[in-house]
Amino acid sequence: MKITNFAVKNYQFTLIIFLLVSVVGYLTLFSMPRSEDPSTHPPQYLITVIYPGTSPKDMEEQVVKPIENKIYGLENIDKILTTVEDGVAAFQVKFKYGVDVDNKYQEISTEMNALQNSELPKDIYLIKTEKIASSDVKILQAALISENASDKKLRDAADELKTRLEKITNLKDVKYAGIPEQEIRIDLHLDKLAQLKIPLNVVMGSLQSEASDIPGGSINLDSKVFNVKTSGKFKNADDVANTVIYNANGKIIYMKDVAEVGYKSETVDHITRINGHRCVLVTVGMKDNVNITDVQKEFLPIVEEFSKDLPQNIKLVKNFDQANMVSQRLGHLGFDFTLAIVLVIITLLPLGSRASLIVMISIPLSLALGLIVMNAFGYSLNQLSIVGLVVALGLLVDDSIVVVENIERWLREGHSKMDAVLKGTKQIGLAVVGCTATLVIAFLPLAFLPDVSGEFIRSLPMAIITSVLASMLVALTLVPFLGSRFLKTHEHGEGNVFLQYLQKFLTRSYSRIMPKALQFPKTTIAISIVLSITAFGLFKATGFKLFPTSEKPMFLINIKMPLQANLTESDRVTKLVEAELKNHKEIVFYTANVGKGNPQIYYNVHPQDRKPDFAQIFVQLEDEAKPTEKTALIERLREKFKSMPYAKIEVKDFEQGTPLEANIVVRLFGEDPAVLRRLSSQVETILRNQKGTVYINNELNTYKTDVKVKINKEKARTLGVMTSEADKVIRLAVAGLTVGDYIDERGDARNVTLTLPRDKFSNLDALKNLYVNNIQGTPIALNQIAEISFETSPTAINHFNKSRFAKVTALSDKGYYANDLLVEIIPKLDKLKMPKGYYYKLSGEKESEGDALGGNFLAVIILSTFLFIGVLLLQFKTFKGIIIVLSIIPLGILGGVVLLLINGSPMSLVAIIGFIGLSGIQVKNSLLLVDFTNQLRQEGKSIDEAIAIAGETRFLPVVLTSITAICGLIPLALNSNPLIAPLAIVLIGGLISSTILSRIVTPVMYKLMPPSIEIDKKDTLN
Repeated sequence: MKITNFAVKNYQFTLIIFLLVSVVGYLTLFSMPRSEDPSTHPPQYLITVIYPGTSPKDMEEQVVKPIENKIYGLENIDKILTTVEDGVAAFQVKFKYGVDVDNKYQEISTEMNALQNSELPKDIYLIKTEKIASSDVKILQAALISENASDKKLRDAADELKTRLEKITNLKDVKYAGIPEQEIRIDLHLDKLAQLKIPLNVVMGSLQSEASDIPGGSINLDSKVFNVKTSGKFKNADDVANTVIYNANGKIIYMKDVAEVGYKSETVDHITRINGHRCVLVTVGMKDNVNITDVQKEFLPIVEEFSKDLPQNIKLVKNFDQANMVSQRLGHLGFDFTLAIVLVIITLLPLGSRASLIVMISIPLSLALGLIVMNAFGYSLNQLSIVGLVVALGLLVDDSIVVVENIERWLREGHSKMDAVLKGTKQIGLAVVGCTATLVIAFLPLAFLPDVSGEFIRSLPMAIITSVLASMLVALTLVPFLGSRFLKTHEHGEGNVFLQYLQKFLTRSYSRIMPKALQFPKTTIAISIVLSITAFGLFKATGFKLFPTSEKPMFLINIKMPLQANLTESDRVTKLVEAELKNHKEIVFYTANVGKGNPQIYYNVHPQDRKPDFAQIFVQLEDEAKPTEKTALIERLREKFKSMPYAKIEVKDFEQGTPLEANIVVRLFGEDPAVLRRLSSQVETILRNQKGTVYINNELNTYKTDVKVKINKEKARTLGVMTSEADKVIRLAVAGLTVGDYIDERGDARNVTLTLPRDKFSNLDALKNLYVNNIQGTPIALNQIAEISFETSPTAINHFNKSRFAKVTALSDKGYYANDLLVEIIPKLDKLKMPKGYYYKLSGEKESEGDALGGNFLAVIILSTFLFIGVLLLQFKTFKGIIIVLSIIPLGILGGVVLLLINGSPMSLVAIIGFIGLSGIQVKNSLLLVDFTNQLRQEGKSIDEAIAIAGETRFLPVVLTSITAICGLIPLALNSNPLIAPLAIVLIGGLISSTILSRIVTPVMYKLMPPSIEIDKKDTLN
C-alpha cells in the first residue's frame, strides 16, 4: 500500500508525526473537560409561573391558556407538557432536535416578557424561564447547621459563603435555601384607614412612588459633567414608616400612623434539616465544558477557610461533592483501563516479545489520536467516553495484531525484512481497511441516536469510532515502520512456545469437527440456523429496560401528605421518617426538605417546586457502598413505610437516561373533569390489581376544597365598589402585596410587603373585618358585598399540546420491568369503554423508548446497513461473499443473549449498542478468513485447499484479536455500574460464541456457495 511504503521509506517524517501525536494526546488527556456524565443541551425549557393562592382552575384560565397559545405558535415546537397545581403552573416546552438552543430560549423569554406586560395578571409573584441542561446539576451541597443561631445569623452566614463562591468564574447558580428571607413588613390596620377614609390605592401608590428609583441624569457645569442623584430606594424600615401616605386639609398621615412597620422574616415555605439538625443548604452549579477537578481545587480552600471563620454555634458540613464522585468513578474506570491493558499484554505473548512491544506502542498512540479528535469535536472525559475508550482498547489492537502477525508469518517463511513488511502489509492492508470500515459503520447509527438519549450516549460510540480509525492509521503506517526496525529476520518457523501451544490447541480443537462439518455442510448450516432462531427467541426472556437504575450510593424518599396538609403537618411526618433513617448505620447523611424538593443533585431529576403537602429526603450511603447494599436498604425501607398511616412514602432510586416521572404512566385525554375522574379511577384499579406495580398515584382520586369569596356584583356596583378592588384587599389580607424593595446592609434587594397583622401563617380570620373603598373613597365592609363559602376543585390540571388530560402513574417493583407489565396492562386498558373524544396514551418508559429509538434512527440504521453492504461489496465484488461473512452475526447474538441471561441483566440501550457493535466485530473476524481464502484461490489453490490453509493461517489472528478484546472488556463486565456492564457482557458473550463457531460455519458456508474468483495467472506461474 502506498501509505505504508511512504511511512516506511520516510521514517523520519513518520517518527516526528507520531511523537507530535503522543505529546498533544498527553496534553489533551489532562486539559479535556472532565465531568461525571456527558453534557447535554436538549432544546427543552421549563417555564414556571408562581401565583400564590390561585386555584388550578383559575390558573388554567388566567395563566396557562395565554402562555400555551403564545408558545404553541413558535416554529419547530415538538410538545408542551403543562402541570397546574395550587398557585403554580409548570410548562415543559420541547422543540425538535437540531434547532438553536440559545435562539429558542431568547424567543421564549421575549414572548413571556410580552405576555407579562399584556395578557397575564399583574400581581403574579414570579415567572421564570430556564434552559434544561446537564449543567443544572449542583456539584456542591453544603449545610450550615445550628440549633440556636437566629434566622438572621444563619442567613447572613449563608449569604457570605454565597458571595465568596460567586467570585469563582467557573461556578454558577450559587444559592441558599431553607430559611426565609428578611423583608420590611407593613401590617396595615384597615379599620384606621376606614376611619380616616383613606383609599387603599392611595396607600399603595404612595409606597410605590417612594420605592421607585429613577436616575436624574447628568448636567454640565463649566468644564465638567455631574450626575444628578434622586431620592432613591427605601434604605430601612424607618424610611418606610415615615412615608407620607395622605395629605389633605393640612393634615399629614404617615405610614406609621396606620400600620406597624418592621423587619420580619417572609412566610416559611421550606424547612431543611440534615441528619435531623436545623440547617441552611448552600448549593453550587458549574458552567459547561470545564474540568470539575480544577473547579474543586478553587472552591475547596474557600469552603475550608469559611468554615474556620464561623461562630461556634454554626457548623459547616459538606455532604455532597460531585467532584469526589467523578474522581472516584473515573479512578475506577482508570483501574479497569490499566487492568485491561495488563490482560491485553498477556494475550499478546504468542506474538513474541518484539511483536508484542510494537502492538503495545500502537495502543497509546491510537488512543492519543482518538482523544485529540474527540476533544476537537467538543466531547468531555466522562463515564461513557471512558467506557468507549476501554471498549476500543480491546478492538484497536486488532489492526496492529493482524498486520504484525502477517509480517511475522512472512518472516518465518524466510522472506527478507523489507519484503515481509511491505508485502505482508500490502497483503492484509485492504482487509484491515475493510474490517475497520465495517466496525465504524456498525457503531455509526449510535452516533445518530435521536433526542436527549442520543446526545447522552453519543460520546461512547464516538470514542470507539475515533480510536478504531486512529488504530487503522497507526497499523498501516507506524506498525510497518517499527516492524522494519525491530522484528528479527530469522525466527523459529513455528514461532515462540506460546504461539506453538496456541496453534496446537486450535488445530486439535477443530481436527475432528472441521472434516465432519465440511463433509455434511447442510446439516452444519441447519444446526447454525436452529442456534440463530434460538438466539432471537431468547430476547424475550431477558426483559427490556431502556436505561438501568443508577449505581450511585444515594436515593430519594418522597413524602406525599394527604391533600392540602400544611407545612407544619408535613414537617411532623418528615421527622417520623427521619427517626427511622437514624436507625440505619449504613446511612451517612439524610437531608430533609419540607415544602420543596432537594436541590438538583442528579442530572435527570428536577426538584419539586414549593408544595406544602410534599417533603423529600435525600439519602446518602458510604461512597464505597455496593449497589446491592443500596437496593437491599431500599427494599427494607419500602416494606417499613408501606403501612405509614400519615402519608404515602415513596423510596425511589435514581435512574439513568431521560427524566421519567414514573416507569408506567397512563394519560387519559378528554375535556370533562368528571369523566376523566371516572376513567382514571378505572385505570387506577387496573394498575393496583397488576402484580409487580408499586406506588400507584392518581391525582384525581380526591378533590381539594377551596375557600370561595363570592362577590355580589350587583350590590357591589350599587355601592360603587369595583370587583378588582375587593380582590386586591383579599390578596392583601391573605398573601400580602409587594409594593417595592429596599437595599439591606449587605447590598442585596429585599421586599417591602404590605399586608394585614397576622401570625406565622394566614388563617380564616384574615378574611374578617376587611374594608373596601368605593369610588368616592368611602370604606365598605367586605361582608356587605361578599359571602365566604367552600367549594371543591381539582387537585391538578394537566395539558399535553393544549389538550387536557389526567394521569395515573406506577413504578415497577423489584424483579419486574415496565415493558413486561405493559404486555398485561395494555389489553385491559383497551377494553375500557371510553366516551367519544376520550382516549389514552402511554408515557413513562414507553414514551422514552419511542423518543430514543424513533425519529431518524430507522433511516440511519438503513443507511448504515447499505454502507455496510457497500464496503463488503468493494471488498469481495460478489454478493456470495457478503452472505458468507454476514452468516456469523446470529451466532454472535446467541452468546450475547445467553451471557445477559446468566448475568440477570435486561435488554437495554447499552446492550443494544453492544449487539450493534458486535455485528461489526464479528464481520471483521469473518472477513479476514474469507478475504484470505479468496487470495489463495486467486493463486490457483482449490476450494478445499484454500479453505484449509486460510482456516489454519487466519484463524490464529482472529483468535488473538478476540481474546485481546475479551480480556480488555472483562474489567467492564465486572464493573458494578449497570449502565456499563451490559455492553461488555454482550460483547464478551458474542465474541466467545462467534469466534468458536465462525471457524466452523464460515468455511462451510464458503464451500456451499463459493464466490467466483479470477485466478491470477502471474501468481500461478510463480
